[in-house]
Amino acid sequence: MSSYRSYTDEELVSLIADNDHAAYTEIYDRYAGVLYIHVRKKINDREAARDLVHDLFVSLWKNRTMFTAKSQLSNYLYVAIRYKAINWLVRERRLAEFEAAMKDIIASEQPLADYLLRERELKQLIEAEARCLPKKMREIFYMSRELHLTHKEIAARLDLSPATVKKQVNNALKILRIKLEAFFAIIWFLNL
Repeated sequence: MSSYRSYTDEELVSLIADNDHAAYTEIYDRYAGVLYIHVRKKINDREAARDLVHDLFVSLWKNRTMFTAKSQLSNYLYVAIRYKAINWLVRERRLAEFEAAMKDIIASEQPLADYLLRERELKQLIEAEARCLPKKMREIFYMSRELHLTHKEIAARLDLSPATVKKQVNNALKILRIKLEAFFAIIWFLNL
């Protein structure tokens, strides 16, 4: 068996069209290094440059039957790697623009529609569960959370001690917390 190093590119292209893996390896050995250097200068990312060269050679092997002996292999490889580099740069630019846009949205402090919807659902759920509290507890909880009255103010209005008001508010919060755990578990799961 003669050495593939002495074969021309055209002969190697003919051989890989006939599924000769040794000819493919010779093409890889001839061009992988220079293509890597070429693409590395364009994209300035070592790992991405290796990946692009690897992808190019995988594509070459997959499409080996499409080449003819008349095909100029070196021209094809340089053009193909250039297009791969351009596509990579465009994709990276779009990704950077997307990340910047997302940072702007997050930094704008305007709640996203999803959070507004969840907030409204949570408020409705709390109101529904609060309506199920015992009458006196519900009244105290309403005055505390909706009217924003202090424990002393509620105690004065209802002729109760501030300690009783505090205990009723704490009990209401415990009951609601238990009933709303499922809702928070679902929200937590959706945010994974």
